Amino acid sequence: MSFVEDTGNASTRMGLKALIREDYRNHFSDWTRPGFRAIAVYRFGFWARGLKPGLKRRILVRLHLTAFRYVRNRYGIEIAATAKIGRRFHIGHQNAIVVHAHASIGDDCKIRQGVTLGVGGLERDIDFSKSGPVIGNRVDIGAGAMIVGKVTIGDDVNIGPNAVVMVNVPANSTVLGPPARILPRPAPAAEGKAHAAGATAPSFSRLN
Repeated sequence: MSFVEDTGNASTRMGLKALIREDYRNHFSDWTRPGFRAIAVYRFGFWARGLKPGLKRRILVRLHLTAFRYVRNRYGIEIAATAKIGRRFHIGHQNAIVVHAHASIGDDCKIRQGVTLGVGGLERDIDFSKSGPVIGNRVDIGAGAMIVGKVTIGDDVNIGPNAVVMVNVPANSTVLGPPARILPRPAPAAEGKAHAAGATAPSFSRLN
């Protein structure tokens, strides 16, 4: 069984309470952490949508939508209930986190603030229902990283801060974002000359 199939059935295999209990311990047993609250709301929504159609399901799905909007607006963490997320998922910090409805994430993964797992990419004709990224097990994603499109990230991959990933990444790899550049500041005299040159009024010739 692939990890994607395994992830999709996680809540069925273990049960909602067992999954949330693991997530709680994985967030330092602190129920006030925004990351834990966000993943707990996701687990509830995923579980509720797996119930048989009926009044109970409709009520619980509506309850999840209310909690989802609260977490999104309060903490800036947007995890679609139809995403597939494995066990012990850890959200290190809050704000500007988006997990698309068709993203799949394996076990023991970690993300931080500013991470986007979204659709799009290099394809011209994008099927948004099939374009979510597939993340393997034990993947660590740095702050501000974006994984976009129908790409597969192998197991045990580290993705650095602000990296933009639009291609498949093999297992046991490290992906680095754009490095910072250090530029020397001009000397004060040079700054003054540059300012004076920029302030010089341009000359115009009259056209007869």
